[in-house]
Amino acid sequence: MYNPGLEAAPPSASLPACRLETLSPTMPRILPRPEHTVSRKDIDADALKVLYRLKNHGFKAYLVGGGVRDLLLGRKPKDFDIGTDAHPQQVKKLFRNCFVVGRRFRLCHVRFGRKVVEVSTFRRQAPPEEGDTLIRRDNTFGSPEEDAFRRDFTVNALFYDIATFSVIDFVGGLEDLQDRVIRTIGDPAVRFREDPVRMLRAVALAARLGFTIDRDTMEAIRFLRGEIVKSSPARILDEVYKILRQGASRQTFQMLHDAGLLAYLLPEADQAIAEQGERLLGSLARLDDYRNAGLAAPEELTNSLLMGTLLVPLGVPLRRAVAAAASRRNEEPETADERLDVAAEMAALGADNGDEAGASERIPLVLPFARRDLDRLRLVLAAQGRLREVHTSPKVKHLLAGRGYLEEALRWMEIHGGVQGQELAAYWRGLDLEVPAPAPVTEGGVPGQGEAGAPRHTRPRRRRRRRPRRRPGSSSSTPVPSA
Repeated sequence: MYNPGLEAAPPSASLPACRLETLSPTMPRILPRPEHTVSRKDIDADALKVLYRLKNHGFKAYLVGGGVRDLLLGRKPKDFDIGTDAHPQQVKKLFRNCFVVGRRFRLCHVRFGRKVVEVSTFRRQAPPEEGDTLIRRDNTFGSPEEDAFRRDFTVNALFYDIATFSVIDFVGGLEDLQDRVIRTIGDPAVRFREDPVRMLRAVALAARLGFTIDRDTMEAIRFLRGEIVKSSPARILDEVYKILRQGASRQTFQMLHDAGLLAYLLPEADQAIAEQGERLLGSLARLDDYRNAGLAAPEELTNSLLMGTLLVPLGVPLRRAVAAAASRRNEEPETADERLDVAAEMAALGADNGDEAGASERIPLVLPFARRDLDRLRLVLAAQGRLREVHTSPKVKHLLAGRGYLEEALRWMEIHGGVQGQELAAYWRGLDLEVPAPAPVTEGGVPGQGEAGAPRHTRPRRRRRRRPRRRPGSSSSTPVPSA
């Protein structure tokens, strides 16, 4: 049994000497407006509304995090996060469309239709609970300096002040941005033990931006990669979906394999990459090409499509789809493996085989793939055969048009079907099929026939008789007359 990366040093192993950043507030480096490229015309209009309203009510209002980083790099930010010294309830009073969310982090979501502008109060680094290296709660308010030092990487700790239009840097992020380096703020061993998900984010961020990871940071990832199993599996799965949507998933998974992290996240994928097989990496590359070509927004790539892109090359859900297609043709699957239940297979992903040598050292995560996404993926895969039958009857075409998963099936065909799949998807979209209308509902709430057909004879609904309400003070029993 292939067991890569499981020889990692235990968390208590000492790390090589690394550059330590002081965590005390320092004099920031401030770039005035003429010395940087951040312009208000590149900031979302609704985010500007939030920034100006906070400023006009006497609060500090900074654009923070990845939005500032992307604007300085000339990239279009996917979201705009705001930091302020206003507490969550103060922010809520300023915006009627504000909702306070989160347990570990109390955040304000200011909604503009389907768009959400996230507003967070400046925080300082909270110490972990006694006997635990993980930080599980972080609601201690602080200053902008303290908020910068509690962030994960230097390039993500840059602020844009809407009052002075200047960029503020407390941690050397501008220098690392210029050198195209991903570096943790402070000792990487401490920061990764506080939140092991930061190791996954460091690799994903370097792959997406085309940056290199700082030597000390990379050594800490290799030494502490086993700590990733302490993270919430739901958080890990959410990060995996973000990686698949960002347009650099192939490079990210290759780097995760090289760093030894993928062996703890998805051992089957790690083994597939180690065997020099291009099936998985090719599938991820096709998804990246589709995403980077602008053919779909990140939110249009559903979890089912992402799950299939990652897992179908491993042969997990595809076997069940083949078995389902064979059963419709009254054929028996070719092998017993094709009869395997998908839910059991997916639950087994990342499971450990204890009978193999060395397998007991680490127990990889079991990613909690949602059953509804798995069922949706099975429908998408099963529809591929019918979508290739362009000469099918008009009735079947209209039935397919009424399926809620048709758009996902066409996207799958565009991503993984090659030139022929793209032509077939264009053919189906060009048919302009009407979705079958549901049967009209009669006055009694029972589906009936349209005007052209005779109405159905339905039995009238029987009204339920209700008991009269009791009057206050009245007794439910019949009074007994006195003798």
